[in-house]
Amino acid sequence: MPELPEVESARQVVEAGALHREIADVDDSDTYECRPHAPGDLRRALVGRTLTAAHRRGKSMWCDTSGNGPALGIHLGMSGRIFVTNPDGELLVGGDYAGPRPSTTPEQDVWYRFSLTFTDGGRLRLLDKRRLGRVRLDPDVESLGPDAEQIGREEFRSRVGRGTAPVKARLLDQSVLAGVGNLLADEVLWRARLDPRTPAGSLTREGLDDLRRELRAAIRHAVRHGGVHTGEVIPHRTAGGHCPRCGAEMVRGTVGGRTTWWCGAEQS
Repeated sequence: MPELPEVESARQVVEAGALHREIADVDDSDTYECRPHAPGDLRRALVGRTLTAAHRRGKSMWCDTSGNGPALGIHLGMSGRIFVTNPDGELLVGGDYAGPRPSTTPEQDVWYRFSLTFTDGGRLRLLDKRRLGRVRLDPDVESLGPDAEQIGREEFRSRVGRGTAPVKARLLDQSVLAGVGNLLADEVLWRARLDPRTPAGSLTREGLDDLRRELRAAIRHAVRHGGVHTGEVIPHRTAGGHCPRCGAEMVRGTVGGRTTWWCGAEQS
C-alpha cells in the first residue's frame, strides 16, 4: 500500500514532468475513482489550464492549477501509480524521460482510471488496478495532522506523546500525524527500539525526540530507495523471521487494529 514515501515519489514525478503543460483533454469517465464528480466535471474544470505546483501532506497529494483554478487532488489508494510521458510517449524515470512507454494489455487498459492529455501529446495517467484511489477537485486536507516528514520537534512531542493509546496507534492516526502507514510504523518503532504497545503518553521527551529522528530517517531512506518495502526490518515481518539487528525472533500481534511485528528482545 502506498505510504508517505510512495506518495512523495509520485509527487516528485508530477513536479518533474507534468507542470506547466497545457491540458488538452481529461478522461474522468471512471465514476468510482472520480466520485463525487460526474463524468465531464473534471474535464470542464481543467481543460485549458496547467498544473502549476505539486503538494503533499501525508498520503494526500494535490496540484495547483493556473488561472485560480481548482486544486486537483489525487489519492493513490492502496495500489495506485502515476505515470507521466513526454510527447513521444517516453516514460519519466528518475527525473528524465528515459523509459519506454508504459505498456498494458488491452484487458489491463481499464486499470488507467484517470488521465490528463497535454497539448504536446504527453499524458499524466493514474494506474489503479484495485480501484481504491480517488481523484477530486479541491480535496479537503485540513482534517489531516501535520506531515510526518515535516513536523517539528515540539509539535511532535505534543501530538504523539500523550494519551494511553499504544504508540503505534498514535503514529497511525492520520489526524495526529499524516503519512505513517502500517509498514512505516513497524520500521520506525524497530529503528527506535520501542515496543509498539507502549502507551504513547509514557514516552519521555528524549524518547519522543529519538522516535521523530528515526521517523524522518526512515522516510528519507524509503524515498531514496523506492518505497517503504525497502526498510531494513520489513522483509523479516514474517513467521520465522528474525531481527536483522540482534537475531532474536520477530513477534507478531495486533496493535491499533493492525497486524504488527516487532523484535522479541529489543522491543519488549
